[in-house]
Amino acid sequence: MEFKSLAQLTEEITPLNSAAMKAAGEHLDRLTKPPGSLGKLEALAVKLSGISGEMQPSFSKRTVVVMAADHGVCEEGVSAFPAEVTPQMVLNFLAGGAAVNVLARQASAEVICVDIGVNAELTHPNLLQRKLRYGTANMAKGPAMSREEAAAAILVGANVVATETERGAGLFVTGEMGIGNTTASAALMSSLTGYSPLESVGRGTGITDERLEHKRKVVARALEVNSPDAEDPLDVLSKVGGLEIAGMTGIILGAAALRSPVVIDGFISTVAALVAVRLAPAAANYMIASHVSHEQGHRQLLESMKLTPMLDLDMRLGEGTGGVLALHLVDAACQIMSEMATFESAGVSDSAASEELSR
Repeated sequence: MEFKSLAQLTEEITPLNSAAMKAAGEHLDRLTKPPGSLGKLEALAVKLSGISGEMQPSFSKRTVVVMAADHGVCEEGVSAFPAEVTPQMVLNFLAGGAAVNVLARQASAEVICVDIGVNAELTHPNLLQRKLRYGTANMAKGPAMSREEAAAAILVGANVVATETERGAGLFVTGEMGIGNTTASAALMSSLTGYSPLESVGRGTGITDERLEHKRKVVARALEVNSPDAEDPLDVLSKVGGLEIAGMTGIILGAAALRSPVVIDGFISTVAALVAVRLAPAAANYMIASHVSHEQGHRQLLESMKLTPMLDLDMRLGEGTGGVLALHLVDAACQIMSEMATFESAGVSDSAASEELSR
């Protein structure tokens, strides 16, 4: 399947399978435990059933998609690292040496890397070449990209999902790489939610207090210069977003359109998820919030979308690292559904067991 337009993509997103969710809930209540005693794992199991349409889902092939692109706003000095780190880290992903590669191997997940806008010529047999332009323009001086480029980047992400689905992938994790992308993400958050730069702008790669104040001013200037329309998510994305953020928006929408769960990583991924929800509200049903990061604004962003994170580990790396860690919880929820005994199969009295296990 190929998504040829944003309208086609969003129209494919349908509600969850309510019958499968009802069956999953009833099955959970028959298992040898007090009802609801596994907390978030039970809610996750029901959601996974609703997404897959199966009471006992399984996701043996899962793919982390790392979208990589550069940001023109880096020329404003908003990051502790130079823009040259973006292509260097892309090669590190492809060599299998980044944190997300290590954690993905532990979780039996594949990592693929997409060059959607790196400001360098990159060649590697395993790199997906989908470059739309060599980084965005400096949003502090004008639009980061055109509306057409933003829409094209979303379709790149969605079609990567479509291709990987044809290869057997049934679950996706959002990942990203792009020096300067916390600046763009903060601008997107402020524009779409009304939070001020004081609330949305964080330290990103670990900047000083002085540079943090400068970064807030750059975000405020970008919002003033571009006047993005909060009621038009594509306008906001094109004016103060990034190519990899748009690509992740496409990953999320593509996964939802193809009825696959999509695990959302940290702050930058969650901003992409916010754009996705503004474009297609039903996409929220397919999202699993992996963790709440240490980056300022992430918790508020999750709360605004009514997403409950599975983990809180004070992480702020990105790449998809938090998302990959949450795969262990996805596996746990699935195995509870398929392997745990029911009161009937175990020969345990329902009422007696509930009373005993509650002590």
